[in-house]
Amino acid sequence: MGLLQAPRLQITSAFDAGNIEVVDSTDPSNVQLKIRPDPYCESDAQAHYQWFHFQVSTAAGTPLTMHIVNAGSASYASAWQGYRAAASYDMQHWFRVDTSYDEAAGVLTIQHTPTYPCVRYAYFAPYSWERHTDLVMRMQHQPHVQLHLLGQTLDGRDLHMLQVGSPGPDKAVIWVIARQHPGESMAEWFAEGLLQRLTAEGAAAGGDADVAQLLDTAVLFVVPNMCPDGSVRGHLRTNAVGSNLNREWAAPSAERSPEVLAVSQAIAATGLDFLLDVHGDEEIAANFIGSMFGVPAWGPRLERMQTAFTDALLNASPDFQTRLGYALPAPGAANLSTASKANAQKYNTLSLVLEQPFKDTTDTPNAETGWSPERAKAFGASHVSAFLNTVPTLLKERGTRDEQQ
Repeated sequence: MGLLQAPRLQITSAFDAGNIEVVDSTDPSNVQLKIRPDPYCESDAQAHYQWFHFQVSTAAGTPLTMHIVNAGSASYASAWQGYRAAASYDMQHWFRVDTSYDEAAGVLTIQHTPTYPCVRYAYFAPYSWERHTDLVMRMQHQPHVQLHLLGQTLDGRDLHMLQVGSPGPDKAVIWVIARQHPGESMAEWFAEGLLQRLTAEGAAAGGDADVAQLLDTAVLFVVPNMCPDGSVRGHLRTNAVGSNLNREWAAPSAERSPEVLAVSQAIAATGLDFLLDVHGDEEIAANFIGSMFGVPAWGPRLERMQTAFTDALLNASPDFQTRLGYALPAPGAANLSTASKANAQKYNTLSLVLEQPFKDTTDTPNAETGWSPERAKAFGASHVSAFLNTVPTLLKERGTRDEQQ
């Protein structure tokens, strides 16, 4: 019997978080692709796109040159410069491959010769809904953890929140929300790393002194994925109907942003001392926070809390820095439709956006992987120590807030 004839090159994105359209795949040295846009986003006045995730089969040993021909009109086209696509043969280990951007032509080119017949390429290592479900179901069995269902998304998916520890009058209330923008999958890898350290065997009993002390002085509420529908659909920034959730906090609605509505109601029920909103940034090659400067409530008190956390995180993680980041808004001009600014103003407390890179960290680069799931998880885990060392300031400043009110 003769050998089976190898089929032609196959490209698909028909899976969780998949996104690519094949224009022409007849020539492996000149594959033409397009990224599918999100639904139109009214708050941003555009249909976002930048996230891609696709599979190439029957290409082992074949040099591939793949052109994403609509890259020049992506939401953050300038961010393609210095970017390298992520690739994986097993969906576990992700590495970077040669990528270049022709600004004049508006074309992103990925070049790679696969070692195995099947390979995935993505804007960043995806975090699947199946992995999310596995995470929350495993966590519900852990001591000191309660799984809460806050509501459902427009596509009917559950919105999960994990409570770690028990509340008390002398404990800080810390909320961590991740992946408001679904294409920023590093945010959920971060959340997994944080949760794994908080629930490691024996940690709360003293095996990890920082975990034990943190749970003695704080309760944490973690939402690993704020935008399940957009994540599964392969969107960059929006939910099922095109809402940018991080522009919905001023007036969330059940019709357009039930995810934000549910979480904001839950925060109102628990109270808040610190909200950390975890994201990914397309352009800046660093981990950094967005300052609360610009919210009307900004003053010495909020600045003391922000400084306490940034100092604690600098000590906890070599991958954090304060040199690179966003420009400050004018005084009083912060966007109060975003989670960090809305909650800083509403609760007059520490509320920050944390950004991770799609590329790599300038100060601590890794040539093989760039910023990666493993590094994002380690960064998430480091926040246990940063939270612990911020709690005394949170509790002290809670008293001054109560006096002001």
